[in-house]
Amino acid sequence: MITEHADVVGSLLRPPWLLQAQQDFAAGLLTQAAFKAVEDRAVDEAIALQDEAGLEIITDGEMRRQSFQDQIAVAVDGFGEVTLDSFVWGEWHGDGEIGNRSVARPASMGVVGKLTRRRHLAAEEFTYLRARTKRIPKVTLPSPSLMSNFWSRKRSKDVYPTLDDFLTDVTSILRDEVKELARLGARYIQLDAPHYPLLVDPQMRSFYEARGWNADQWLAQGIELDNAVMADFPEITFGFHL
Repeated sequence: MITEHADVVGSLLRPPWLLQAQQDFAAGLLTQAAFKAVEDRAVDEAIALQDEAGLEIITDGEMRRQSFQDQIAVAVDGFGEVTLDSFVWGEWHGDGEIGNRSVARPASMGVVGKLTRRRHLAAEEFTYLRARTKRIPKVTLPSPSLMSNFWSRKRSKDVYPTLDDFLTDVTSILRDEVKELARLGARYIQLDAPHYPLLVDPQMRSFYEARGWNADQWLAQGIELDNAVMADFPEITFGFHL
């Protein structure tokens, strides 16, 4: 028997008033408490939208993030200068109304210090979501290979001489996060954007091979790192966003 379900990939569109609050908070115009109240409202509305649609699995819309992948750079020291462009660089193509957009990869990207976690990545997101829905709450975390963007031969070599060294620490942090989420009762975790599909595009494959792994290594070692994050959590269902 085949069963099906539907759920959102993770992100929902952030409302304009949340985007404005993010800017105001960064500029020091909102207190931490006031900003958290705005985030809470955005999450509440995201949950209500999914409940109304009848979805069995609910996310918080990733309203507490600027990008689906940014929480590791926000919660962990060592990444150096990180801006929104660090996550959305590249060539983007839309229809006649949206148009095309080109975002340059920031020249300052590159891990500059030993990764040190200051707080959990998604524990706050999960506990808030869990308390506000009777459906299955889903948490999203980046796949280790997604973070390869932040390793630089030039800027990172003193602390992480190789991409393997860097991704080993990334994987350890993500595995610790899964352990904490499991302790809090999470039963559905999604790993976002492992870079296997990007290998199909010759230009992107060349870029990622320049990180230090050839295409075969991206598949073999990338899968190995994902498995390391997921191993020994039989109570958790893992999904992938490809």
